[in-house]
Amino acid sequence: MTQAGFVALIGEPNAGKSTLMNRMVGAKVSIVTHKVQTTRARIRGVAIEGDAQIVFVDTPGLFQPRRRLDRAMVAAAWGGAADADVVVLMIEAHRGVTEGVERILEGLQEVGEGRKVALAINKIDRVANETLLALAEKMNAQYDFAETFMVSAEKGHGVDHLRKWLAEQLPKGPWLYPEDQIADLPLRMIAAEITREKLTLRLHQELPYQLTVETENWEERKDGSARIDQVIYVVRDGHKGIILGHKGETIKAIGQASRKELEEFLDRKVHLFLKIKVRPKWLDESERYSEMGLNFKDGNE
Repeated sequence: MTQAGFVALIGEPNAGKSTLMNRMVGAKVSIVTHKVQTTRARIRGVAIEGDAQIVFVDTPGLFQPRRRLDRAMVAAAWGGAADADVVVLMIEAHRGVTEGVERILEGLQEVGEGRKVALAINKIDRVANETLLALAEKMNAQYDFAETFMVSAEKGHGVDHLRKWLAEQLPKGPWLYPEDQIADLPLRMIAAEITREKLTLRLHQELPYQLTVETENWEERKDGSARIDQVIYVVRDGHKGIILGHKGETIKAIGQASRKELEEFLDRKVHLFLKIKVRPKWLDESERYSEMGLNFKDGNE
């Protein structure tokens, strides 16, 4: 008898949710950088464990929202948890019970009702065992977790154990996706996310989270290659100069890194063309949110 269901990974920004999902799925389906708030849409990755198909919903990090985009991301995160069969709350071992974790625990009192919620303490290699045990005890005193796992998403410690447990919790039924499918995001969106990751990694603190990437055109060529045209939207002229860099060197390096990863992901030659457009109001345009898989209305005050 096969099993299938949805598992929502929730937690603060940078808790390691994307890294854990990519480790579970065995492929890179979610953007992973050292920057916080990098996952904007609920990205689904599909993992197989025995006869079970686990569909991971990697939600945006839960934080105090300030802008429309922030509010839409937080709504998407709680929506992902509310729709899931099992919820996994990830926290960082070395940060402990922060204010953000406290807020998530409050939210779980409502969303977690009627479904199993597991605790995954990540980055366990950063603290002593006594600290880990004390943290697990404190968290379980504040919420009735079905199970607690000690993991290192980056190194893989404890991940197999968690995946096996998750598979056992899922309802019996047919698989939801074809066996060879690892993500339900359209390729156009995955391609945009890959380029956005390269921008985030390359620009460091120079550019705030006021850019987005959209795949404008995707052309399949007769020789088996693909031509991909993407637009990088920024809010100010000054940001355009930062992305271009001296004599266009920065955007050239970003394009090369993105193309290389796209070729590995698609297993074929890619011709990638990037252009930058200044749109001061893109954060208030509903089409941009739809492209990111977010609900524009969720960003309302």
